[in-house]
Amino acid sequence: MDDAIKILVVDDDDSGREALSRLLSLAGYDVTSAATGESALDLIDCQQYQVIVSDLFLPDKNGFDVLQSVRKVSPASEVIVVTGHASAQSAVRAMKEGAFDYITKPIDFDELKIVVLKALEKQKLMSENKYLRQQLQGRFEFDNIIGNSPAMSLVFERMSRIVKTDSAVLVSGESGTGKELVARALHYNGTRRERPFVAVNCSAIPEALLESELFGHVRGAFTGAVKDKPGKFEAANHGTIFLDEIGTLPLHLQSKLLRVLQEHEVERVGSNKTVKFHVRVISATNSDLESMVKRGAFREDLYYRLNVIPLHLPPLRERQQDIMHLTAFFLEKQCRLLGRAPCSISKQALEALERYSWPGNVRELENLIERMIVLTDAAIINLDDVPATIVGEKPAGDMCCVKMPSGGVDLVATISRIEHSLISEALESAGGVKAKAAALLGINRTTLVEKIKRLKI
Repeated sequence: MDDAIKILVVDDDDSGREALSRLLSLAGYDVTSAATGESALDLIDCQQYQVIVSDLFLPDKNGFDVLQSVRKVSPASEVIVVTGHASAQSAVRAMKEGAFDYITKPIDFDELKIVVLKALEKQKLMSENKYLRQQLQGRFEFDNIIGNSPAMSLVFERMSRIVKTDSAVLVSGESGTGKELVARALHYNGTRRERPFVAVNCSAIPEALLESELFGHVRGAFTGAVKDKPGKFEAANHGTIFLDEIGTLPLHLQSKLLRVLQEHEVERVGSNKTVKFHVRVISATNSDLESMVKRGAFREDLYYRLNVIPLHLPPLRERQQDIMHLTAFFLEKQCRLLGRAPCSISKQALEALERYSWPGNVRELENLIERMIVLTDAAIINLDDVPATIVGEKPAGDMCCVKMPSGGVDLVATISRIEHSLISEALESAGGVKAKAAALLGINRTTLVEKIKRLKI
């Protein structure tokens, strides 16, 4: 009986109270009853009841007094108010005071059973939502962002300063450095943690649909708009909106976004009505927005609006000492997810990982750990389990020296040939992805693009 749903019935009518208690008991509930409001509150002080069915008119207290006390003492309980003197005014007041529902005497027991089931469903949903929020908050605690290198210490220090503010944050860093993880950590550890976190990848949504996704649309605004739809800003109201790959936002939408951020209101596509909202804006980019501003590819006023608090995530190659801690974290995580017994990594294999330049950064490391765990049954990952492309990579800067010919050398032409060769190899290794090729070469993507044009690659 300990696992049974507990219901408290409060009614001064002895026969009605006993009948209701008996019927609810036969339905499988653990029922307790009270004849007065005072005795009901004494019971609530000692026991948690999922549902309280209370008469509105009691000899010592009215149902509203009981309802108000329950909301303070046992806010998780759902209260169903019952009365033989129904009125629209009392019904409205009961719902405003927080009652789950309102039914009249004589009680239709089938109706009451349905109302009780709905109250329990709501309670279960609320409990699951609370659990999920707690899980999310735990998942995105600062401790789950791994790193004790000087570069990451600076990141943590800045995050701790800005987490409780509403200031706009621009997170920059190469692909795979964990920009969204940082954005979620700022949200779930901040003052808006109970409110929505809405992520928008600006590069993943077709340009024709991006405006509608961000700002919403009304029915008939365009072909296929069969009903009104709120945008991401409305969905994130009172919470956080995360605008990933903000550098890919087309110029005509940049001006609209600027106005939305300035006015804290949005106009759905096809409507001339404005909808107010209040969100924290966190943006992310792996592009050099300052260079884009200089080229006219990104609005300067929007850049300053988004870049109130800059937060740069260093690439993994600049935080080599974190690789050991990240590897241990991902080994534990992937073994747990894959249902494997805990496994470790040999010194030689770890050293190979520490020598690698990680163009895909932390994401690439996590994917590699998962691959190695899946492809080996051993309890220890050895050097043989590490892909040859990683084991065979020479440390950065370990380039063969070019000897000076006796007749001299055309330095500019020689450097151009070396650049041409290395850039071509990097592009081939990166499958033509310029951002990844730039990471292999240790330069910005914009610098790489300029060199490709100059060298006519």
